[in-house]
Amino acid sequence: MEQLATRFVEVFNESATASYFAPGRINLIGEHTDYNGGHVFPAAITLGTYGLVSLRTDRKIHVYSENFPDKGIISFSLDELSYKKEDDWANYPKGVFAYLIESGYKIESGINILFYGNIPNGAGLSSSASIELLTGIIAKESYNLAIDRLDLVKLGQKVENDFIGVNSGIMDQFAIGMGKKEHAMLLDTNTLHYEYVPAVFGEYVIAIMNTNKRRELADSKYNERRQECEDALAKIQTKKAVRSLGELTEADLVEIEELIADETLFRRARHAVTENERTLKAKAALEENDLETFGRLLDASHRSLKEDYAVTGIELDTLVAAAQAQASCLGARMTGAGFGGCAIALVKQTEFDDFVTAVSTDYLDKIGYKTDIYQASIDDGARKL
Repeated sequence: MEQLATRFVEVFNESATASYFAPGRINLIGEHTDYNGGHVFPAAITLGTYGLVSLRTDRKIHVYSENFPDKGIISFSLDELSYKKEDDWANYPKGVFAYLIESGYKIESGINILFYGNIPNGAGLSSSASIELLTGIIAKESYNLAIDRLDLVKLGQKVENDFIGVNSGIMDQFAIGMGKKEHAMLLDTNTLHYEYVPAVFGEYVIAIMNTNKRRELADSKYNERRQECEDALAKIQTKKAVRSLGELTEADLVEIEELIADETLFRRARHAVTENERTLKAKAALEENDLETFGRLLDASHRSLKEDYAVTGIELDTLVAAAQAQASCLGARMTGAGFGGCAIALVKQTEFDDFVTAVSTDYLDKIGYKTDIYQASIDDGARKL
């Protein structure tokens, strides 16, 4: 923070008056269930985005990112908040200001913001939602806006969907906005009903393992999987009154296999149904402090994502298999959309360094480039420091 404070003075020629933090997020379990009307089980993490600010007397917003120093200060006016491709990453904070003003909140003077994130780029830990919620909290506190946390979460998703143009669900912003230290959140994506579940891992820690593969395939395959699930649901709905795959149980699978009568579509539906049930079982396991069962559910989730949903790929499968082979690991799985990005593992803290060495060596041997492995703790949501 001292370095960032010094950097702020160098960039803006004045001292910062306040500092803020918004975490990244992981999804412990419940992957590709959100658009199928199921549950997700995310948590905010200690990696995230910092923001230092000072208020201005004019109507200009000046933003600078220590992650993209070559872009310099990007400036825009409160009177001109439209998306501009050349403004690059600054469109995220700009979108937040645009929608706050559009919603009727009073912002009449500008601000300087220095951003710095330690979320690995392209890792799938949701750096964009972290920037959105960070900007939202900065605006709320700096201008005394009477906006509640859930409305900031929804506004962040609106920026992602409508301003940036990415068709994502609400999980990322929700986890980052509503996060609670040492707790995961079981979120029903249909109703936004949520509950905090203690996620205290005792002598174990979460390892985040980055494939360092860019997720080029993720968007096209994501849309393809969504369509396959909709097609499977349409076939089921010819005989069964359900609104989503998330309403079905594992006991329904025998019946729906006949209704779908297509091997690929059935596998996609089976993943959605079993993953939703695994998410509820994971909640129960954590509440009972049964980490071994929780670890087995992580393994089963990855197997389903690999075999039934086909969204893993050789990099993620290699990482997860290398992690699962370590005696110090209770379970591992890919997290996020797939085809790159990250996997997570639950690893004994005292053996973490040996775990990193073994998994890194195996991955480099088989894939030909390195993985980066981080230790992350579960943290509070976006906040003033």
